[in-house]
Amino acid sequence: MTTPKYKRVLLKISGEALMDDMNFGIDPETINRVAKQIKDIRDMGVQIAIVVGGGNIFRGVQNSTKLGMDQASADYVGMLATTMNALVLQGVLIQYNVPVRVLNAIKMDQIAEQYVRLRAIRHLEKGRVVIFAGGTGNPFFTTDTAAALRASEINAEVMLMAKNKVNGVYDKDPRKDSTAKKFDYISYDDIIKKDLKVIDTAAISLCKNNHIPVVVFDFGDKESIGKILRGEKEGTLIGGEQNHAY
Repeated sequence: MTTPKYKRVLLKISGEALMDDMNFGIDPETINRVAKQIKDIRDMGVQIAIVVGGGNIFRGVQNSTKLGMDQASADYVGMLATTMNALVLQGVLIQYNVPVRVLNAIKMDQIAEQYVRLRAIRHLEKGRVVIFAGGTGNPFFTTDTAAALRASEINAEVMLMAKNKVNGVYDKDPRKDSTAKKFDYISYDDIIKKDLKVIDTAAISLCKNNHIPVVVFDFGDKESIGKILRGEKEGTLIGGEQNHAY
């Protein structure tokens, strides 16, 4: 393997990606495959931080209406779901002898460290994988926004958005429309103008303001992350410089 293009990355994994074909929860085979890919990234000498969603357990906005909850309360439950996923991923990574720390935006001293920016950076510099849990710690913000925020805070060189069986950004939902066109490259502004739902507006604005490119890719492809880290064409590049690979 050649020298990785990026030295520090933020990997955003959707909760749905952990389900695979299940309707709820975490698929054991999938979480082990995820852990192996994270181990491979670290073994390349890349510093890796992770934000994992909670949609496989609880989706705040959708469930708040169904349960008669206000959105703020439902979002807090969603933050707890991200913590559950983070702790499971930590446990699996430990089985692969990967040093890992969970930093939570919500204070839970018995199970995770409190999020402190400089502490997170120090863990990364020591070669530890860092998992950020609890979203931003505030309701009304998605885990996409939490990922963009943490990427900005730790000075990540790129944000990798892992999707479930969707390899990039399309003008329509490729799972519903076979005529959907894939973008190899798209600007931050065009994501907003075209109202593409692959990432929320607050998150893309944060990435734009802090000059963090985003790569959207299918996490089911075992070779995808390696290609991205080598600077090869994979998925869709949002923002950044449109280099020869894209």
